[in-house]
Amino acid sequence: MELQEEMSSADVVLLLSSVPERTSDLVYWLDETRLRYRHGPAFPTLGGLIAHLVDSAPRVDGLLRHAHLDGQRTADVRAAIDPGHGQELGRPLQETLEDFARVRRRTVDLLHGWGKSEWDRTVTDPRGGEMTLLEVCRLVARHEMGHIGQIRNLSALLPEPQDLGPLHPPGANGK
Repeated sequence: MELQEEMSSADVVLLLSSVPERTSDLVYWLDETRLRYRHGPAFPTLGGLIAHLVDSAPRVDGLLRHAHLDGQRTADVRAAIDPGHGQELGRPLQETLEDFARVRRRTVDLLHGWGKSEWDRTVTDPRGGEMTLLEVCRLVARHEMGHIGQIRNLSALLPEPQDLGPLHPPGANGK
């Protein structure tokens, strides 16, 4: 049975702010081969999961900024949170993680200044109906924490690299 405890706005901000660091802590040691390793056809690669998280960060930030600063009342929340899978990292891992942290810091800075009226502001999602910005942020936090769990589990299951010994150049007779 899943715990259905409501997250406060402070809890949500704390969780959202921790995602880039948690992600980085879990994957900093991965090389390109491990980032592209697929455990099976139904599993994403670690690079794909990281790309997914990083791709959603500016979308979520934009959604919250437009709702807060521009008073936008409709937003495709699901598309912002879950922009799709299948992409892989297009840049070096460290650069990608730094960009993720930068965008998320910007979002968290915005959220820190919100009072009750901002958190209670509503947006209408074409698929999810009306929800408050606090509910949107709770949804984002739960979604991202799920991906943190996936990253942890997939990285724990990576096969051990095999040391095949030193390479011996072929001798004069080709052996």
